[in-house]
Amino acid sequence: MITVPPTMMEMWTAVGSMIASFMFFSAIIRQYCPYELRRYLEKHTERLMSFFHPYIQISIHEFNGSHLKRSGAYAAVEAYLSANTSKEAKRLKAEAFKDSNKLVLSMDEYEKVTDEFLGAKVWWASGKIAPQAGPMPMSYQREGERRYYKLSFHKRYREMITEDYLEHVMKTGKETIRRNRQRKLYTNSTSYRWLSLKQTMWSHIVFEHPATFDTMAMEPEKKQDIIDDLLTFSNSRDFYARIGKAWKRGYLLYGPPGTGKSTMIAAMANLLRYDVYDLELTAVKDNSELRKLLIETTSKSIIVIEDIDCSLDLTGQRKKKGDKCEELEEMMKAEASRKEPKEDNMSSRVTLSGLLNFIDGLWSASGGERIIVFTTNYVEKLDPALTRRGRMDKHIELSYCSFEGFKVLVKNYLGIEAHPMFESIRQLMEVTKITPADVAENLMPKSAKDDAEKCLLNLIRALKEVKHDLEEVEPAAEDAPLQGKQEVEKPI
Repeated sequence: MITVPPTMMEMWTAVGSMIASFMFFSAIIRQYCPYELRRYLEKHTERLMSFFHPYIQISIHEFNGSHLKRSGAYAAVEAYLSANTSKEAKRLKAEAFKDSNKLVLSMDEYEKVTDEFLGAKVWWASGKIAPQAGPMPMSYQREGERRYYKLSFHKRYREMITEDYLEHVMKTGKETIRRNRQRKLYTNSTSYRWLSLKQTMWSHIVFEHPATFDTMAMEPEKKQDIIDDLLTFSNSRDFYARIGKAWKRGYLLYGPPGTGKSTMIAAMANLLRYDVYDLELTAVKDNSELRKLLIETTSKSIIVIEDIDCSLDLTGQRKKKGDKCEELEEMMKAEASRKEPKEDNMSSRVTLSGLLNFIDGLWSASGGERIIVFTTNYVEKLDPALTRRGRMDKHIELSYCSFEGFKVLVKNYLGIEAHPMFESIRQLMEVTKITPADVAENLMPKSAKDDAEKCLLNLIRALKEVKHDLEEVEPAAEDAPLQGKQEVEKPI
């Protein structure tokens, strides 16, 4: 049996007595000392301990300021830890956030995990601050519990952690939030004009459109070009800042009805995981209201104006300066309208100038990372100022269905990649014009008995009908000028 020397026993007794005395005086200080004095003592005690403690701590609190606004840094750290280090934690909490479409797992209170960055080991700990009891200054009042994360690391890694690691945490955390958030489809309406309590000019639903570039009927080369352009834009924040240009890009989608313009917008949103703002110009009162709508849009979004040639009188068929007759006619119409009784209508007074400022004016730079999309069936009707490069940076023509587009659709609808009828379909498509919407409708099984062969026969029948109609129209078009010429040359 080992006997403890008396000197060792006395030493442990002294240590125990010191600890007891320290705890006693700490309790006295917490209970009777003023709050300011306690803060002063804690501050200098921490300075004294820092000489012997080689580790540095950084705290990230959940709320900032007096208004208890949730910190973006805290949310990013929480997302980073949930994706990277929560696998090591033994106690987790699951939360469903407002803008997330799934449960997010994160460390529970007072849990601790480790992380490693470029050979440096760091520790993350979660905690919370309970409401302070007893009288205290207004500036230190707390409303409920406030959570925080504490990062600890050795002081030799100070520069690397504070500059590189924290930037890595913020970037990864924000990307995780963006990936998990629930995307929305917004629309503007006139109802807010009579509802003074409405907080926003946009209303929204969850964006759940399933379209992707993989399911779009388009030539692979053209499709890849659009994808590369979109991804380059989304990763070009520093480039736009360097060249002094607002971080936005305009896309003009044009082509006949049924060629997939709306589907293209949904595919763009799903590729970049952006929200969609469907702007109805006829519901906008004037240019000032249009500007307010722009301010309320967020970054990482697509602002869409569909069928812009039909929305308002923005076709911009500008009058020539020498056309005095038309100017006089306009003046007479304006005078007549002033004499008529005024009616309180809600017609839109958005002008072409207001829309141009909306696209690339000073206000368009607010927020950043926006895509503006116009769609039209008749691009030649639009004013050149509206479609020029710099406003609509990329023009995308969505035309009739090609054989490559057909192969995408038949794989989506029927699950086949080859069939003996494909050659007949290819030959017919080379001499006819049919939209992807019409091709998809003919490939759609109408009942459980419809197999791939029947659907392909339906498509061949539709292509032959289009070809027959085209052959009837072309001779009539060729004969029309000849008949007119004979009538002119007929002797009087």
